[in-house]
Amino acid sequence: MITQEQLQELLTYQTDNGQVISLYLDSDTAQEGLETLKRQVKGMIREAEVDKKEAAAIERYLDHSYDWATPGVAVFSSGGGQFFRAYPTAVAFRNRVRVGHKPYVKPLAHLLDFYAHYGVILIDQVGARFFEYHLGELQASEGVMGEEVHKLKTGSGSSAVGMRGGQGGGHHEEEVAHRNLRDTAASAASFFQGKPIRRLFLGGTSETVAEFRELLPKQMQSCIAGTFAMDMTAGEHEVRKQSLRLLQAANAEREQKLVDTLITTAAKGGTAVTNLDDALQAVSEKRVQTLIISDGYRCPGYVDEASGFVVANLAKSPLSDGELTAVDDIIDTACALTMNSGGHVEVIRDHPKLEEIGRIGAILRY
Repeated sequence: MITQEQLQELLTYQTDNGQVISLYLDSDTAQEGLETLKRQVKGMIREAEVDKKEAAAIERYLDHSYDWATPGVAVFSSGGGQFFRAYPTAVAFRNRVRVGHKPYVKPLAHLLDFYAHYGVILIDQVGARFFEYHLGELQASEGVMGEEVHKLKTGSGSSAVGMRGGQGGGHHEEEVAHRNLRDTAASAASFFQGKPIRRLFLGGTSETVAEFRELLPKQMQSCIAGTFAMDMTAGEHEVRKQSLRLLQAANAEREQKLVDTLITTAAKGGTAVTNLDDALQAVSEKRVQTLIISDGYRCPGYVDEASGFVVANLAKSPLSDGELTAVDDIIDTACALTMNSGGHVEVIRDHPKLEEIGRIGAILRY
């Protein structure tokens, strides 16, 4: 699992004379056999014309050290493996290899931004199970049980007698169930207290979930990102899979709103830009709050490392080409500069509107 500190190390690492190889893998052997996956990796490395020493270091790790039961991995290698970092993840990546002077970190930044610190509560009328996840990996869990809810029969005979000698069984059941939900909400608040949960998912029947969410503290209610139907006896693996599916759906919805906000704000002359030259200028001026790019978008350009100035079109630059360093991918450089200045980077897949405006844009601080 990668941390923000490790991401920062990757952001600051670079080599002047050699290569940095960045490899991202979807290593789900349920979809492809292990040997097939290994052949695909070797083909990707060969196609990217990776230096033989770097290729050997990566293949050595995958052959002897990597646990292929892990859904995904990001590997970075430079200096024939002298600089070598590997981060297995519970979330799969899109397969890709990048070669450059710096690590390619956009997919990792997205992972840390969206899959960090989320919680799941499975709830029924008697008890609940709480789960804390980070980057798709279980961090902590706990279960609570309340008073059993007795369902009494109605009709003739002694079995029809409810509490206090009457037929009030149904009302009593509702009281017990509500008390259990109330106590469970308090237990949930205690379990998640101090945990940096950003998104929360509730599982159970629609009626129970609807009643339970109203009993949660307002702060926890504001974190609820989705609900789903699931039995309390479900295994943790199924809970994790369902929560990841919900995260991906919530991410798609959020990305749609983000691109709409970008385009609308820019059209109104607000704090947003929707073309490459203006986006890079905003990066150079450290005005970017959120840099939004299409997944896979690459473009050559120029950078002044000392000032953080980036440009794709030399005609737009106040500096001469002799004062700038040419780079194969100015988009990746812009992403690193944005994150280093406290901004966010959003990598968005398969969004037609973003493609139409040039595959890049930025929401600005001012």
